[in-house]
Amino acid sequence: MRRVLRFTPAACAPSDADVLSTPGMSGGTASSVTAVLLKDAQALFLAEAEPVAVRTDLTVAEFAAIFPGEGQNAADAPLAGIFPQAERLALFACTIGRKLTDHIRRLFEKHDYALGYVLDAVASAGTDNLAQIVEDGFGSELTTQGAKVDGDALLRYSPGYCGWHVSGQRRLFATLKPEEAGITLRESFLMEPLKSVSGVLVLGPREIHRYEPGFGFCADCRNQTCRDRQTGLTPAKE
Repeated sequence: MRRVLRFTPAACAPSDADVLSTPGMSGGTASSVTAVLLKDAQALFLAEAEPVAVRTDLTVAEFAAIFPGEGQNAADAPLAGIFPQAERLALFACTIGRKLTDHIRRLFEKHDYALGYVLDAVASAGTDNLAQIVEDGFGSELTTQGAKVDGDALLRYSPGYCGWHVSGQRRLFATLKPEEAGITLRESFLMEPLKSVSGVLVLGPREIHRYEPGFGFCADCRNQTCRDRQTGLTPAKE
């Protein structure tokens, strides 16, 4: 089933702690100047964010035709061994909308770098929250249907990470068709609006999601969020 899901800005608005923990921010504390900028940025997010997502269920066989993308995936991409063991799969794409991302661009064009930088961090954290809401919503539906049981874990994987080449976006978009939600794809495979996330939601036994971040492509990853994901596998996510 394919769905277009719309949310209020408040549903995915990040906390100050979410924003301060993003790369390039203070790491958890805010100066008095940053606190004022953060307050203004949070207000802009609530006023201008337009959170929307598209999600569609698919089979393992259907995703097997999507995952190879343009043939540029890493040979040892973990997802290649994960998705064949999945119990349920869904493609998704979500965005906080063009209005807010355009506002960020205008701030930098006007050389208001301080507010532009903080608003960019708020938008990034809000987009991450939105992706988590989409994941959690799918998980709740699966639990209601009885498809998710003890020992299962639901995690999302995105093109551009963990050996799934960003060119995989092309086949993902061809199947999901998120243009209805205002999400498009550049020739470079970057999404418009820039504050967007896409990928596949994978439900399966918890152990299929466990892997050590020691692959060659890990050296190019700035955040290695997979470490947090591994921690989240015990206990199972609900």
